Amino acid sequence: MTGPVLAVDQGTSGTKALVLCPERGVIGSGTAPVRPRYGADGLVEVDPAALLSSVLDASRRALAEAGEPVAAVGLANQGETVLAWDPVTGAPLTDAIVWQDRRAEGLCAELAPHADTLRELTGLPLDPYFAAPKMAWIRRHLTREGVVTTSDVWLTHQLTGAFVTDAATAGRTQLLDLDDVTWSPSALEVFGLAGERLPQIVDAGGAFGTTSAFGAPVPLTGLLVDQQAALLAQNVTEPGTAKCTYGTGAFLLAQTGDRPRRTTTGLVSCVAWRFAGRTSYCLDGQVYTAASAVRWLADLGVIRGPEDLDPVGGSVPDTGGTVFVPAFAGLAAPWWRSDLRGSLTGLGLDTTAGHLVRALCEGIAAQIVEIADAAAATTGAPLTALRVDGGLTRSALLMQTQADLLQRPVEVSALPDVTALGVGTAARLGLDPRLPLADALPEWKPAAVYEPRVTAEEAAERRAVFRAAVDATPARRA
Repeated sequence: MTGPVLAVDQGTSGTKALVLCPERGVIGSGTAPVRPRYGADGLVEVDPAALLSSVLDASRRALAEAGEPVAAVGLANQGETVLAWDPVTGAPLTDAIVWQDRRAEGLCAELAPHADTLRELTGLPLDPYFAAPKMAWIRRHLTREGVVTTSDVWLTHQLTGAFVTDAATAGRTQLLDLDDVTWSPSALEVFGLAGERLPQIVDAGGAFGTTSAFGAPVPLTGLLVDQQAALLAQNVTEPGTAKCTYGTGAFLLAQTGDRPRRTTTGLVSCVAWRFAGRTSYCLDGQVYTAASAVRWLADLGVIRGPEDLDPVGGSVPDTGGTVFVPAFAGLAAPWWRSDLRGSLTGLGLDTTAGHLVRALCEGIAAQIVEIADAAAATTGAPLTALRVDGGLTRSALLMQTQADLLQRPVEVSALPDVTALGVGTAARLGLDPRLPLADALPEWKPAAVYEPRVTAEEAAERRAVFRAAVDATPARRA
């Protein structure tokens, strides 16, 4: 058995680092915040230096708490966040454009005639959420210098000097041939990126370089995009199983095995991970605003933060007829309406903060159910249960709402920080390729299970009300 590994989850609003021991579990942890900037026209940016410093700060705190050396490092990343940078000096040439940024909408509209070809080739719909539209937007509007890549490539280069990305992160760009798991010349041509220098595509576990950023030299052996890392840690490794992570956004992934499953239901078909040259695939559905919508309510003074969801929402028995479509950054799967804005309807003089909170929980949960139904339609089998993780799973109100609308049990992970645990598993497999996947995974068990408390008829009625509100939601003005 190998020694402890440092597992780092670099996320949208912060970085979490864990020191994981195969015998003792988590022996050290550290966090560091990241604060994206929000602006007009869908701008969401962050200083790349803040991403790197958060990785260094969180990791050093975790290592200091552990008080012992590690055998390897694993790094999870945001997926679709991109920047341009100088490959010689490593210096950023732009801010990092965060996955939520919508400024490439016009470019996507221009490329709409290629949408069907791109979906068949890469598994992804044409949408500003993915990396390639942002990369092309940077080339058109910001700089032609250096390289333009996802943030993981830059962070890995800063730590080790390597120029690599894992297969799952590459699959989030819309530049990857989904069947061959290689960069697609056709997709690059469509986006005007044919002459770009792209990173080498590697397995999630392997020898990617050595870093001295945390003290003594240590190998980087794990690389994986955040949601797929959570999928791995939740032990969703067999077809027909699924997980949902509730963070800044909410992300449901369903395992499909060793071949991609193209779908007409609005879901994304993508790489789950690649180990020892063998690729596993999944279906992916996204809710762009979850915790970020909770933060919006807090910024308005309706609640103090996520800790108020249950006490405030519990002050009323239902939504009081209020319907909340939290489409602050548009709607993703299965609608793919980047032009939509959020809406709040059914308000009256008797509407309270509790009604708003319940309506938000209903709006988040209803979107997840639409994704789960789309996954079931694609795989031909309904989900038997949904494994969930992330900060918002602390809300019993949201989780019960999710179980009610899904009409399936919702199993809350007892393991915190599953993204870090997943990339820690990848790092362990990279350090010891002979280790069976089952032996590298953390033991999975639920901390709580929420069973549906309403009838299927009531759930269907509430979902129909939400869908009608989506249909009536206004688009952004041009």
